[in-house]
Amino acid sequence: MHFDAPSFAEGNSDSTAQFNGLKQFKTAGRGFWGNVSDKDWNDWKWQLKHRITTVEQLEKLMPTLTPEERAGAVLANANKLAMAVTPYFFNLIDMADENCPIRRQVIPRIEETTTAKWEMSDPCGEDSHSPVPGLVHRYPDRVLFLVTDRCAAYCRYCTRSRLVSNASGYDFHPEFDRQIAYIAEHPEIRDVLLSGGDPLLFSDDKLEQLLARLRAIPHVEFLRIGTRIPVFLPQRITPEFCAMLKKFHPLFISIHSNHPRELTTEVREALGRLADAGVPLGNQSVMLKHVNDDVTVMKAHVQKLLMCRVRPYYIYQCDLIAGSSHLRTTVQKGLEIMEGLRGHTTGYAVPQFVIDAPGGGGKVPINPDYIKQLNGKRVIIRNFENKIFEYPEKEDGTPVVAPHASELEWLGKD
Repeated sequence: MHFDAPSFAEGNSDSTAQFNGLKQFKTAGRGFWGNVSDKDWNDWKWQLKHRITTVEQLEKLMPTLTPEERAGAVLANANKLAMAVTPYFFNLIDMADENCPIRRQVIPRIEETTTAKWEMSDPCGEDSHSPVPGLVHRYPDRVLFLVTDRCAAYCRYCTRSRLVSNASGYDFHPEFDRQIAYIAEHPEIRDVLLSGGDPLLFSDDKLEQLLARLRAIPHVEFLRIGTRIPVFLPQRITPEFCAMLKKFHPLFISIHSNHPRELTTEVREALGRLADAGVPLGNQSVMLKHVNDDVTVMKAHVQKLLMCRVRPYYIYQCDLIAGSSHLRTTVQKGLEIMEGLRGHTTGYAVPQFVIDAPGGGGKVPINPDYIKQLNGKRVIIRNFENKIFEYPEKEDGTPVVAPHASELEWLGKD
């Protein structure tokens, strides 16, 4: 006897077509920059120099710009998180769709000026765990090493929006000598994560010097880099850059992609270069309303990541960052999506859903309830189909084939 589970299959032909379409790899194209030479377009520094940063540029490039977006862009250039979008990434925006998942991530909206009473400027409590400027030591054996407050483009839900782009006069000044000295003086630190801002905005030489200094510390076992640049600016991932990274293994990179449309042919090629250089790749997504809070979209995304040789690592519940309510979806929605992934696709494609506990509690895994009973004598579990099973855990190891039907009915009611 078992209980039927909700179906998370693609279902009708329309949803199947949507799913298959989401998994297709397409080029971002040239869009408004069709006259730009190949040399310039493929130069990551050209892309940075020509980012969309002003309301005037938006009005010229986006005839469908809404009043809410225009007002948000004006304020972003005043005293809020800056606006910046690379030409490459801008080409992924659907101009006809106000709720385009790419558009919602990078185009400011007036809702960002509304701060709910439960929102914070530092929702993860990083400043309270910072022993020296630019270093966060929250977990016992690892530290977060902030290297810059600049990014190739600015996500509107950024956890560090208080810091990046000097949005609120934070005056971020990392002190590499003090940061490295702290790590050297604490032998329990075996893992260093470079983040920011985005470390890949550094030149190859500057990043190499920093990695070499960290690798010279005997107790640092491996290094990590957190970056959105392979998605925002795949031109940055040059063969020369990848060759430099090979000097510092074991070195891992966590990228940040939220929607399958972000995984273009250009991104796939850039990630392939990193993988060919021996760099293990993981992805961190943030659950966002009208972006990826949908089982079909998320399933297509995680499967497409694997085709890019990237292991889905985390899905974050959107942090309680000030001005992000319009982008936040519910924890229950996240659990529904996890139910739609576990058992319905390969385990390699199933990330861990987490909440970064407000105030500095660290990442807490949030999972659907698969354990129905655990009492020291037996374990009753359900699978992805909602079928009930018993794992024998009696003292003498005697298995029970199945609980009584009445127990199954009771277990299925919660």
